[in-house]
Amino acid sequence: MKIFTSILVLLAIALIVFNITLLDFQNPLQGDSVVAFIGIAASFCAVLILLIFRISRKIEEKMNDQ
Repeated sequence: MKIFTSILVLLAIALIVFNITLLDFQNPLQGDSVVAFIGIAASFCAVLILLIFRISRKIEEKMNDQ
């Protein structure tokens, strides 16, 4: 499960980098830049959710060991 979440985190980070390249810094709220901002926000949320999931799994493992 750790490898799976690591791969998903890397994919989400790659999507963040890709969407940053799509941003038009001259007109940040027009055209494809809006889609890029939404993609960046969604990928950032995915990274946070995956990291929270990984931490919760570690806590669950420690609770089961006791």
